This record gives sequence, C-alpha cells and structure tokens, in this order.
Amino acid sequence: MICLTHPRAHRLIRRPDFVSCYNTGRRYFSKNFILFVLFRPSGEPGWRMGMAVTRKTGPAVTRNRIKRVIREFFRLNQHEICGSLDIAVVPKRSMDPDRVNLKSVSQELLPLLRTICENSTPKSGSEAS
Repeated sequence: MICLTHPRAHRLIRRPDFVSCYNTGRRYFSKNFILFVLFRPSGEPGWRMGMAVTRKTGPAVTRNRIKRVIREFFRLNQHEICGSLDIAVVPKRSMDPDRVNLKSVSQELLPLLRTICENSTPKSGSEAS
C-alpha cells in the first residue's frame, strides 16, 4: 500500500530555505503558478515543498483554500517527484482564486513536475561524460 501522507519532513518551513530556492533555484512557469526548484545534493533524502501565498491573492479564506488545494496536489502526486528537491510554489497575481480546484492545479503542475524530473536526471549523467 502506498503511503500518501505529507509529513513535516516534506515541508519547507524556514525562511533561509525559501530564500535559497528563490536566489539559486531554477524557475518553472505555468499559467497561474511559479515553481522555484532547488536541486539539493543527492546525499540529502527526499523532497520538500513550501508555499508563499501573499495577501495580494485575496482574503484569508481564499489564501487557505489555495494552499489546501496545492498541498493536496503534492500529497497525491508525491510519487512523481524524483530526487532531492526543494520546491517553493508561488501563485501569480493574475490567478483567479475562485477557479482554483484540484483538477485545474493538476493540469498545470503535473507537466511541470515531469519537466523537473527530466531536467534533474540528465544533468548528473551529462556532467559525468
């Protein structure tokens, strides 16, 4: 049976972790989201995800709903994430918060996760040759 929990070890919590994602991580864009991805050394296990949903997005109820949907997406699709990554998810200002649901978020972020995995694996192989 697959474990679909989202433990504390899979969360970006501290500000320096977010800042390192923003400054040295790679950016991936979709229609409504920006993903800042930092590839960590392979010795560090697992992936971590954090969100930065600002007050410009809307009132607290709206921000919490967006965070819940994003968290649920990563919980359900954690098997798609490969390698040791730090991911910071930032919604764009142009996003319509009323249209955020799991289906729309999955349609946007799942192709990005696959792109991230493709970009993370060849780099280690191409540098060796």
